[in-house]
Amino acid sequence: MDNGNNITRIVSVAMAAALLLSCGPMKKLEAIRRQELAATLALSRNEIQEERSVIAVAKRDTLTVKDEKGNEVLIMKAVKDQATGEMVATDVLDAAVITARFRNVAERNGRIDLRFEIIVPPGMQDTRWQLRFYPDMFVLEDSLRLEPVLITGQQYRQNQLKGYEQYNRFLKTIITDSTHFIDLRNLEIFIKRNIPRLYALKTDSTIVSDEVFRSYFGVSEEAAIEHYTNQIGKNLNEKRKGRKDAMYAKYVKAPIVTEGIRLDTVIRSAGGEIVYHYTQSIMTRPRLRKVDVVLSGEIYEADTRLYTMSPSQPLTFYISSLSSLVDGKERYLTKVVERRAAANTACYVDFKSGRADVDPAMWNNRDELSRIRGNIVQLLTNETFELDSIIIGASASPEGSMASNDALSRKRAASVATYFESFIRHYRDSVQRELDREARSTFTLTVGDDGSEKVGRTKAQKAVFPDIRFISRSAGENWTMLSFLVDEDSTLTRADKNRYIKHLDIADLDSRESALKGESFYNHLRGSLYPRLRTVRFDFYLHRRGMVKDSVHTTELDTVYMKGVSALRDRDYRKALTYLRDYKDFNTAIAYVSLDYNASAMAILKDLQRSAPVNYMLAILYARRGDDQDAVQCYLDACREDRSYVFRGNLDPEIYVLIQRYGLNSQEEDQFTSL
Repeated sequence: MDNGNNITRIVSVAMAAALLLSCGPMKKLEAIRRQELAATLALSRNEIQEERSVIAVAKRDTLTVKDEKGNEVLIMKAVKDQATGEMVATDVLDAAVITARFRNVAERNGRIDLRFEIIVPPGMQDTRWQLRFYPDMFVLEDSLRLEPVLITGQQYRQNQLKGYEQYNRFLKTIITDSTHFIDLRNLEIFIKRNIPRLYALKTDSTIVSDEVFRSYFGVSEEAAIEHYTNQIGKNLNEKRKGRKDAMYAKYVKAPIVTEGIRLDTVIRSAGGEIVYHYTQSIMTRPRLRKVDVVLSGEIYEADTRLYTMSPSQPLTFYISSLSSLVDGKERYLTKVVERRAAANTACYVDFKSGRADVDPAMWNNRDELSRIRGNIVQLLTNETFELDSIIIGASASPEGSMASNDALSRKRAASVATYFESFIRHYRDSVQRELDREARSTFTLTVGDDGSEKVGRTKAQKAVFPDIRFISRSAGENWTMLSFLVDEDSTLTRADKNRYIKHLDIADLDSRESALKGESFYNHLRGSLYPRLRTVRFDFYLHRRGMVKDSVHTTELDTVYMKGVSALRDRDYRKALTYLRDYKDFNTAIAYVSLDYNASAMAILKDLQRSAPVNYMLAILYARRGDDQDAVQCYLDACREDRSYVFRGNLDPEIYVLIQRYGLNSQEEDQFTSL
């Protein structure tokens, strides 16, 4: 009876202890619900402290600069003492708590770095919980969930690991070696007694197929193994394999996530808030002026969600980009328009040996002649240019004497000219026939003074084509083309090509051809390369319709430059630089500064006429060099000329540091002290 009371007491104490342990998290969860407690999303204190440290490091207490009249003045961070009226150097103590919900961030090299903190108060921390935080970023019309932050309690992690241990113990019960279920000892005895020839192969590495095994021993290898296999054990093992997913879900309630998260750590037992420093880099895009970040979250115990946090107030990052300083004025080029123009093309016309007449049916003549006819029609119907003349020059291959080849190529050029003269006449006649046909099928209605109506045919138009001169010339033997073909030929060896080059030293062309005939590769030249030398070159000479002067100077938009400006506005600085590099103007400097190519930007800006934008960009570059003196001077010069830069300076980190370090733009009438 006493033993029973002891057992009851022990159980009661255990239940009371369990209840006590559970009350802690439940009370904490109730307090969270009641107070609507949540993690805080704040600007990065580290970043702000770094910025303040940079601001505090001044090269000198004061700077000497020049005012708009050229007088030297002393600039320092000072205020006017209301009692004495004197300027007194001052500094401002930074507040310890940062409550601002917005920040200016600079875009550099097409990227923006957003830095913020996720602050978890002690009231949300519990060793049995896992806190899951989800930062959401809002960019223009898009929203993007960033990588979550997980904060894992010690007991929560121990339960996770315990689940994995239980699952691993289950996996160890699965047998992976298929021979485990075979009674190898009795199988070997069976083979030794009944199939001695098979047993003799025990130490032999010879591969025996199942068909040969069956023919030798009257039983298959599969059947013998099946007989001595523990089927019950094997089946149970297969069932375990099939239950792996179910057992994983049973034991691993909350899997440990290692990919796509920013933090997975154990809560320390000591009190205090947890601060996670989050940095997210994004690429800029057109029209992007600001980015909002909102934080939501959940509290989990094992696989149960206990609490859902409401979305936080947004942090807003206002983006400063040098692309807003782009000079968007249109740029024009002066272009000389010539009255006369020329175009040329070549075709391969095949001629019979020693003949000059054009045979459209020979080999590829049909396609080549059709292509040239199409070119001529395009020129005849061109609305901008009018065709004046066509010079046709025919070249020949080297076989035969140079004189005969020259005469033959001249005849071939004349034959081609005659062929296309005839084509143009036929084309003109066909166009006229089409105009006449349309006129005959078109009727007009006219009404006389007495109201009578008359129907008549439309008057036919006359096809107007210019008179085109054809000039035929001989281009002689085409040795230039032959040398090119020899060099590109894959059949000829290097030794063959060297031998050919050696023969080029022979000045007399007939002697050169004769020498080539003695080479082993001559037949290849004559059969494969010589036919490609019989080309006909067409040079078309035209003039602009309605233009009398030989040349006219016009201006037109510089489209290349404007593409560069467009790329700058789209913040694609590398693309912009491909268009703007040769212009070396203010916009080119913006591209260089945005890509952090400071020396290249400085070389351009120092040669430009000083203006507010140029001075402002120089201020940025001098600040990057650490030259506060010149940086402040250029910035003040920019502000004097254009007041908008007073406000712009707070957006660019280099200028903002100067403003804070020297108290620029605050009570401007008091910040100068005459020397």
